[in-house]
Amino acid sequence: MNANTKGTKITKITKKRTLLFVSFVVVVLAFTTPMVVRAQRSGQGLALSGGNALMYIGTYAGDVQIFDEATEKMVGQIKLATGIPRSLILSFDKKKFYVLDSTLEKVEIVDIASRKTLNQFTLSTGATKTRIRSMQVDPLERFMILLTRSATKKSDRWEISDVALQLYDLRSGKITRDIPWPGGEARENVNIRFSPDGKLLYFFGDDVLIVETENFTEVETWALSRPLEQGLGRVSFGAVDDINDEPGFFTGLFQMQDPIQNRRVMGIGRVNLVGKSIEFHPIGPSEGVGFAMTPDRKRGYGLLQQIGRYEFWAFDLEQKKLINRTEFAGRPRMALRVSSNGRLLYVFQAGATIDVYEAATYKYLRTIEMNADQTTNLFVLPRPAPTRN
Repeated sequence: MNANTKGTKITKITKKRTLLFVSFVVVVLAFTTPMVVRAQRSGQGLALSGGNALMYIGTYAGDVQIFDEATEKMVGQIKLATGIPRSLILSFDKKKFYVLDSTLEKVEIVDIASRKTLNQFTLSTGATKTRIRSMQVDPLERFMILLTRSATKKSDRWEISDVALQLYDLRSGKITRDIPWPGGEARENVNIRFSPDGKLLYFFGDDVLIVETENFTEVETWALSRPLEQGLGRVSFGAVDDINDEPGFFTGLFQMQDPIQNRRVMGIGRVNLVGKSIEFHPIGPSEGVGFAMTPDRKRGYGLLQQIGRYEFWAFDLEQKKLINRTEFAGRPRMALRVSSNGRLLYVFQAGATIDVYEAATYKYLRTIEMNADQTTNLFVLPRPAPTRN
């Protein structure tokens, strides 16, 4: 056998061994990759946990689904008597959800610990449909403030009422009064907040009108339309995170009009309702960024959503500055929530999944799978204390 023949045989053997090795690797990957993906998407073998809280979110299944933050698995649900939820409002003591249904006609009050319905009501009667456009719950849970509009079906038309601001008494279970519009000016939408003791109601507009909650008479005007300092524009509110803030405060990303450069400036803002004061710390040109805060209120995270461009932002809330901003592969319609220990970011909304990212690096970790599409905000709450028999 000459050298050329030997070289040809060696080359053929080497090629066969290479092909066999490649085929073996492909087969191994074919079997192992789905298992890795399944483990990653279902939360098995979590190397980095978000904490030991519970996650609550409303769905098209007509329930509030509950996930264990430590395992990222569904551990229960609150089945709603009123059907699909449109929004959840957390009570001041964080023990109840006030649920507005998808028709905007029914309100259901559920106990978080027992996962049971305590009460429900509707304002619609007969041929009149009354829709609740927004609602706020008194911190002492004596009453609710409802923004409503009614439509009555006649033989040949619908008769539409004016928008009304009404007080629903939670003890008697009925509307007990119409609340006069501050300044006599009705509004299609309203941004109102209670003082922590429930004695005052703040109506946010160009200025803040402060109303006492016994007779609902105006007691003071907080002139927000005035600049914080001479030469500055007025501050307007943007995205805030109420869940993790102190009572009587709210922190978020606010905007201010720069009258010299004629541009909008974005900054980290904090409002003290009782003290009637605003802090504003500029960080750059205004952009549409969502906001979520860690439970210790030391860090904030933002979510920028533009067509083909998605970014995470991080803020130092103690130093009042932007730390960084990083592009990532996002999805249309997203909302952001921070885990209970501040180590994970939950990206949710518009679907049946919650994507989990590491807060420190923005690295995608895994996806929590749900069995129904989401309809409400996501709440991350401490585990309820065990009930005593």
